[in-house]
Formats: sequence, structure tokens, C-alpha cells
Amino acid sequence: MRIAVGVEYDGSAFAGWQSQQSVRTVQQVLESALGTVAAEPVSLVCAGRTDAGVHARAQVAHFDTHADRNARSWILGANTEAPPDLAVLWAQPVPAHFHARYSATARVYRYLVLNRTARSALHAARAAWVTRALDAERMAEAAALLLGEHDFSAFRSSECQAKSPVRRLMRLAVERRGDWIVIEAVANAFLHHMVRNIAGLLIAVGRGDEPPGWARTVLEGRDRTRCAATAPAAGLYLWEVRYPAAFGLPAPPPEGPQGADQL
Repeated sequence: MRIAVGVEYDGSAFAGWQSQQSVRTVQQVLESALGTVAAEPVSLVCAGRTDAGVHARAQVAHFDTHADRNARSWILGANTEAPPDLAVLWAQPVPAHFHARYSATARVYRYLVLNRTARSALHAARAAWVTRALDAERMAEAAALLLGEHDFSAFRSSECQAKSPVRRLMRLAVERRGDWIVIEAVANAFLHHMVRNIAGLLIAVGRGDEPPGWARTVLEGRDRTRCAATAPAAGLYLWEVRYPAAFGLPAPPPEGPQGADQL
């Protein structure tokens, strides 16, 4: 049977999602935990491969297994085996045609910036830190220029393996919450480093280094070297993955109190 799982993790001590030799990855740790519960090897496919240092509030993955376990057994068993910085939130059987990556209709990322003079002892590995004051309204003005379906070559990593640079950005919002700036991006899919590169551009605009209209110039130029520096991985979260309602997957966890602790 095919099982889908919802997973959250603090990416600070992981070398990304994908299994690699000699480094600790989310895929390796989770496959080991679920494999122990299944009493057989488990191979996972995820909705989106996060990079080293990137976090997830609601990653989704699936695997095929001969093991017959109920949801409680998958959740409690996997979390007993998993380390403290990773947790399985839910598990349920899904149809054979469900695919964690290809069945997704949209992905939601959030990028968190701590905007104050003092660094954070609690969130050093879980947010970007910018000491210069950021103008959230300027950032939002720039963000609006990136909405829609475009060639996002200027925002993709040189290591990006996507066949096409065209993506449909359905939402790009910027909100100030006290000392925090929250950037939320929703698209059908993202290029490698796309959200972090967009965040880097918006931060540069927010600091006053560039005008809001620079976002359109960079987008139309399709040249990565003319964009801002890539924002740090620590601020990025895979926030939600959306699927057709017919699959009946659980909703992502509710948000906590306003501020960094909601992440």
C-alpha cells in the first residue's frame, strides 16, 4: 500500500532533504525511522527537496510498503525512532496514483527576517537577521511586480536542474510583525534557490539599496548575476503543500502566536 506522511523539521543540522553519503539528511533519517516501524526498507518521495539549513512546517512525502500499520503506529513509532529535530505529524493510506511531488497543485514557502539591531539567541539558525531598517511597503511594491507566470531565470541557482525556468507565482506577500518581516510565496512550483533569491532582492529593496521597480528590471533581464545576493537558508520554511481535496490529506498545523514562535 502507499502511505503519505506529513513531516516537520528544523533544518539547521541537516544537509538538506536528499540522501547523500557521509552527511546527515532528512530523507535518510526519516527513511530509517519509518523503515524500523515497517520492518522493511522504505524509500521516500517528497513534495519539495529542501536545501541544507532550510526548515519545513508541513513537508509531505509518500512511500510504498507491505507493512500493515495504523496511523497511530506509523506516527508514534517513527517519532520514537526519529531525532528531536524531526517529527511525523500524520500518516494515512493514499491511492496508488498519489504522488507527493506530481500530485501537488501548489507549494507555499515563508521567509522570515528578524529586523532589529540585536541578534537573536533563540532564532539564530531559524531566521535571517538584518540590522538596517527594512521598509515593508517598498518590499511589497517590488513583490507585486513579480506576480504571474514568468521566466524566472534571474532567480534560479546555477545548479538548478529544472527543464524550464517558467513558473507561475500566485502570491508574494510581505508583512511586518513587530521586529519580524514575513515573506510568503505561493507558486505551482519553484526553481532551485528561487525563494531565497527573491527574498534577497526584496531585502535589498527594503534597505533602500534599490528602488522597487528594480524587481521588474531583474526579472526581465533573466540574468542571475544582476540579482541580489541569495538570502540565508536559515530564514526559509516549506510552509504548506496543497493537493486536490479528493485525496483527503490533513490540513497543515494551525499557526501559533504571532511572531517567530509560530514557526
